[in-house]
Amino acid sequence: MSSTIDHFAPARAKTPPLSSAARVGELVFVSGTPGYHDDGRIDEDDFAAQFDQALVNLRAILAEAGSSLRGIAKANVLLTRAQDVAEMNVRYALAFGPAPFPARTTCVVAALPDPRMLVEIECVAVVQQ
Repeated sequence: MSSTIDHFAPARAKTPPLSSAARVGELVFVSGTPGYHDDGRIDEDDFAAQFDQALVNLRAILAEAGSSLRGIAKANVLLTRAQDVAEMNVRYALAFGPAPFPARTTCVVAALPDPRMLVEIECVAVVQQ
């Protein structure tokens, strides 16, 4: 049995060669989503602003693919600074709550593709009827 893959293009004009999301059947695979604004600007050294903007971007990508934050089954959150974990947990709980929350992995990494990026979120979600 073969499945059709629907690709969703990034909202930003300047982007690496990838799809923002790919939908296969009832699953949506979302690429790492940073906190860029639509004009390509990023709030440097402001974790809260970057995390909140990443959520804005993630919501838009999921909506286009037929899902939402409540449809996320698994999320991966990449941070470049360990000191942001506590704040990320607070903001994550507000955005994804109330429980139950998606399964999640949080990693503190040495760097992300743009050195100004402090956070990137990727996920797998279910299409919602």
